[in-house]
Amino acid sequence: MLRLHRVNHCVIVPDNPHYKGMIQKVKDYVAYGKIDAEMLAGILENRGRLEGGARLTEEYVKENTEYDSIEAFAGAVIEGKASLNDIPNLKPVFRLHPPRKGHMGIKRSVQQGGALGNHGEDITVLLHKMR
Repeated sequence: MLRLHRVNHCVIVPDNPHYKGMIQKVKDYVAYGKIDAEMLAGILENRGRLEGGARLTEEYVKENTEYDSIEAFAGAVIEGKASLNDIPNLKPVFRLHPPRKGHMGIKRSVQQGGALGNHGEDITVLLHKMR
């Protein structure tokens, strides 16, 4: 359901009870948290792919959505006014690079000094390392 089938994959899901239950099931195996619009825009620009492997561009967003730029679209997604499904043919999974300088430990939770579990707002630090 979350489409996290491989290591270093990232999905963006809305904040609702259905996904919270799914995240509760996998909390010991994944890192998760709440991202901001700037980080979402960076992920869409750098790692956003369309079906067929083409990159997501400003022109594609402008032609196929009501938003003028990727940044405006990312802000709308964070506010809940838009969804990633609004961009036709956008792949739901973002393939990230392994974190530069490594993980903090993949066998322990964040509270124990590792990388797994709820990062909260600090997930942007991990995503920046995986840009």
